[in-house]
Amino acid sequence: MMETEVLWWYTRKLWQGKKNSGLGVRTMSTRVMQYNRRRFLSTAMSAGAMALAPQIIPSSALGKDGAVAPSERIVLGGIGIGNRGTYDLGCFLEQQDIQFVAVCDVKAVRREAVKKIADQKYGNQDCDTYRDFRELLDRSDIDAVLIATGPNWHATAAMYAARAGKDIYCEKPCTKNIEQSLILADTMRRTGRIFQAGTQRRNLPHFAFACELARTGKLGKLKTVYAHPAGMAAVSSGWDTPQPEPDKNAVDWDMYLGPAAWRPFNAKHLDGFNFEKGGGLVGGGVLEWGSHCVDLCQWAVGADRTSPVEYHPPAEGRLVARYANGVELVIRETGWIPLGSCPVRFEGETGWVETGDSGKLVLSSPELLAGQTVAEIGGYPATFHVRDFLNCVKSRRQPLANAEAACFAHITCHAANIAIALNRTLNFDPEKYEFINDSQANRLRSEALREPWRL
Repeated sequence: MMETEVLWWYTRKLWQGKKNSGLGVRTMSTRVMQYNRRRFLSTAMSAGAMALAPQIIPSSALGKDGAVAPSERIVLGGIGIGNRGTYDLGCFLEQQDIQFVAVCDVKAVRREAVKKIADQKYGNQDCDTYRDFRELLDRSDIDAVLIATGPNWHATAAMYAARAGKDIYCEKPCTKNIEQSLILADTMRRTGRIFQAGTQRRNLPHFAFACELARTGKLGKLKTVYAHPAGMAAVSSGWDTPQPEPDKNAVDWDMYLGPAAWRPFNAKHLDGFNFEKGGGLVGGGVLEWGSHCVDLCQWAVGADRTSPVEYHPPAEGRLVARYANGVELVIRETGWIPLGSCPVRFEGETGWVETGDSGKLVLSSPELLAGQTVAEIGGYPATFHVRDFLNCVKSRRQPLANAEAACFAHITCHAANIAIALNRTLNFDPEKYEFINDSQANRLRSEALREPWRL
């Protein structure tokens, strides 16, 4: 900038300051003319520094001193944050590049509880609360959402979020039926949104290592994969005794039901674990808890874009399905090495591996480790899964439990549940996504949504 331009810029700043304080242009001009050149520059530079002072950027805004620059932060909202959602939220809040700004829940007590968590975390009162998730999705400042409603809402809320331009971390089961699974994957593909299903075991090292052994032929030709369910029942949510409906501001029962068929209020249904777990079926631990294990089996088989073609109903505590390549998926209650919850086992022609939530691996031969050390992480923490999601939000690559993988893992669970409900063998076409010569089974692939909700 030339010297004359510098003089004019600072003169204008002085004029603006005097004008705002009530002095006219004439007074300003007279006073400037009285200054000699040196005094003018001294005064102008001082005034200029004052004018620029508010524009000084703190080191935290630049990402210095261990802080994360605002441009690198992901602004997060939460939808349906109950018991599981509170745990998920805690995993998110551990991440330095997250700013949690809003919560939506149909229950006032939960809205306030989550707001308290967020406000205490940030030392302010800025977390906003909503009863209708669409108001939260209307916010342009929110980049991503955590969806941890009851299973009845997962797919519908996720698709609304995707169309609103939000990336999504969604608890499972992610869909209610086969049709929703396909629409979910298609919606994420068309909108270009990042979707992470809450099947967090994909991001735990011992499970990932076991799946890699199976998928890469280290066990020889893969023959059988085993998944553990949490029961193998498939029953309807039913219609419980009507109870007085609470005030809408305390519990919005109509919004809680959402796309599910209407029924009178009963407090029992407010526990999401007892309501609409898929296809209107409450039971079916194959879908609820077992979907974690089925998902891992899908990964081990390399079947993230397909599903078994044959499903047999349970016999002696075992449900057997078969993939097109001949590999069998066995969903069984018993016969496991005691390695914690959610065990899986993969058997090939030359070796086998079994693992569970203890973090321990049992191998047919120590040579399968090939000198590697696999981290032993007990329990089933979601922290690594959350981190994978956040990294993908920034990079736009697909996370491990992406919508396509979730789609076909859920289709496998839904088809197994239908075989349980109908108690007969079903043949499935994984390209047409329909059962072969079975109209009754095909009717269970989808269900109508209650007005006004649409997928």
